[in-house]
Amino acid sequence: MVLLRLMKRDKEIDEKHPDLFVRYSEEINLAYERAVREALLMHKRAGNPVVVERDGKMVILKPDEIEVD
Repeated sequence: MVLLRLMKRDKEIDEKHPDLFVRYSEEINLAYERAVREALLMHKRAGNPVVVERDGKMVILKPDEIEVD
């Protein structure tokens, strides 16, 4: 029953914004930011380095250099 309501609601939304990424862009961005933050915290706590991009180059950050907001 709940699924049918969600499907009906999604069909109505599809007519306004057929692209899922447009429809759910805020939720997607929040989930992405949360996942990156958690991954950085896990690496830092485990003492593992991470690779990031800075000025078009790959840089390896040591665990004590990882900044998590």
